[in-house]
Amino acid sequence: MPKKPLAYDAYQLLAGDYARLIGTKPHNAWYERPATLALLPSVTCMHVLDADCGPGVYAEELLKRGARVVSVDASDLMLELARERLGPNATIHNVDLSGPLTLFRDGQFDLVLAPLCVDYIADWLTLFGEFSRVLAPGGYVVMSAGHPAFDAEYFSTSNYFSVERVECEWTGFGTTVTMPSYRRSLAEFLTPIVRAGFHLEQIVEPLPTKEFKDADPVRYKSLTHRPAFLCVRARKPS
Repeated sequence: MPKKPLAYDAYQLLAGDYARLIGTKPHNAWYERPATLALLPSVTCMHVLDADCGPGVYAEELLKRGARVVSVDASDLMLELARERLGPNATIHNVDLSGPLTLFRDGQFDLVLAPLCVDYIADWLTLFGEFSRVLAPGGYVVMSAGHPAFDAEYFSTSNYFSVERVECEWTGFGTTVTMPSYRRSLAEFLTPIVRAGFHLEQIVEPLPTKEFKDADPVRYKSLTHRPAFLCVRARKPS
């Protein structure tokens, strides 16, 4: 039997609540998502790979902006929810990012969007090598992930320089789940992207929006002093 992706069970349990709350959960709707979307180039007529699409929130926005979107995820329930959101004409596949992206040909896409999903992958050098392969020359990766400084403190690591499997309890989507992931140093965050041949164009440590402040003033204050995520736009050379 094939090995399940790292966070498969957790996201299967969360899927329904995740889809219901993703539009109003502050860390997603009013913190990570605005920062990640702000890094996008004009996507009109671009062919975009929406990596780990979840319930299809990003794909929906990309389609509104005129992109042609292929959405992938490893969670069967998330894919069902994405199909419900995006409609019968959406292009959606079950793909595990921890393996080769064999479904896609070299140079197929103009943009890979990978929001809050690469923390579940241990081997970023292979992952970003695959992102580079499926991108056309001049193509972009726009991504977000846990901030190395935040994660090192949050998980009380004694081994900062390693790529370390960690886990924590998620309660923010209603259903409590144990969520596994990988935390890594800043060097382990940036070096695989550069070694895969990408040029770093922008690095953003997000600030929460006014909507976040209205919804959760305590965490808003914390995030104005210490970022929880790191967002990157990188480009494959032309």
